Amino acid sequence: QVQLVESGGGLVQPGGSLRLSCAASGRTFSRVAMAWFRQAPGKERELLASIRWANGDKYYAESVKGRFTISREVAKNTLSLQMNSLKPEDTAMYYCAWQSVGASAYNYFGRGTQVTVSA
Repeated sequence: QVQLVESGGGLVQPGGSLRLSCAASGRTFSRVAMAWFRQAPGKERELLASIRWANGDKYYAESVKGRFTISREVAKNTLSLQMNSLKPEDTAMYYCAWQSVGASAYNYFGRGTQVTVSA
């Protein structure tokens, strides 16, 4: 079992920045990758960014490329998402996710942290 706890969400003005963090606990030796997703009301969950834990290879969705940066701290078992130049359309619940060894998709998700971008 893996537990993921997100933090760092909040209310920010357009053009502002936020940094999200995700703390992982449990069977932390068995991961392939971690990622950040978001879901806005009435919309499907969207993969924003991912990082392969072994070598640090990163992926970004076009919607956030150049504005968001995913990073990991291996020793602390934490994942972060630095979000800059935030827009109102970035408003959503943001989730940390984990892909276990042998899993074909992300199979653990945190409970989420709300990000609201508004003047």
